[in-house]
Amino acid sequence: MDFLLAYGSDDESDGAPSPSPFCSNGGDSNRALKNEVSDMLPPPPLDLLQPPNYIDYSSLTQGSRIRNFPHVEGIYALHIYIPVHIPATTRKQMVLTMKKLSSIVPRLYAVDSDFALIELCKDDSKLEKVLLSREFHISLGRTVGIKVDQIDSIVTMLRTKLHSQRQYWIEFDKWETFANDDCTRSFLSLEVTGTGLQEITQQINAVTEVYKLHGLPEFYKDPRPHISLLWGPGDIRYNLKQAVLQIDKPRNGAGLSQGHGFKCKFSGIVCKVGKKSYDICKI
Repeated sequence: MDFLLAYGSDDESDGAPSPSPFCSNGGDSNRALKNEVSDMLPPPPLDLLQPPNYIDYSSLTQGSRIRNFPHVEGIYALHIYIPVHIPATTRKQMVLTMKKLSSIVPRLYAVDSDFALIELCKDDSKLEKVLLSREFHISLGRTVGIKVDQIDSIVTMLRTKLHSQRQYWIEFDKWETFANDDCTRSFLSLEVTGTGLQEITQQINAVTEVYKLHGLPEFYKDPRPHISLLWGPGDIRYNLKQAVLQIDKPRNGAGLSQGHGFKCKFSGIVCKVGKKSYDICKI
């Protein structure tokens, strides 16, 4: 990369021209020689300026984002979750599913990054990296606003109740659709219905107890642990369900067709307050 220094601008950072090592008899001669040398240099190799893993995010259409609650000075968003990563082998197979889905249901976006699925599907590598390689979350409580003086108490109680967790398997074995409370957004998700459900439910109950003690709204009465991959504006759950039926016919009427479900190991619980993250427990 050192030889990229040869491709500099004619204007130096201090605004003054740099002296030429070849000539010292006047600014005009210096500039003439510099231009002559510059003309002899070929353009820098493109792969140095744009490495193989480069993704041009500016070319992707973004959807608008809506906060769950208005921004208030001194109030921080609280989110408690299990981090999840989709295995590389599963990501390759899910690329095909996402491409088929984008052709059936328009205006779908990647959760959190909000890039349009139809644009991501134009390049398999972008689709895999932007949508499927990110960290997903199994929420253990509602995302709510808390005051700064509640942070230490909440984190301490969570660590006390959840410090003795052991590793277990989590299986995502069912496509499901959800909507937010006011049905302004719909989500396509992978749900946990068997392996790992009991352990996650116990963790949700522990988080709910901490929420109650701090006067925070409780989680749903019948929690359905899941990770969300895509979202669309409005209540389009029916459209998403019909699309999934076309793409992913279940085996024997239950679960996902071969290759689309996956398992991962529970690795810990994270509490995020604003932009700061706290490890509640880590395996």
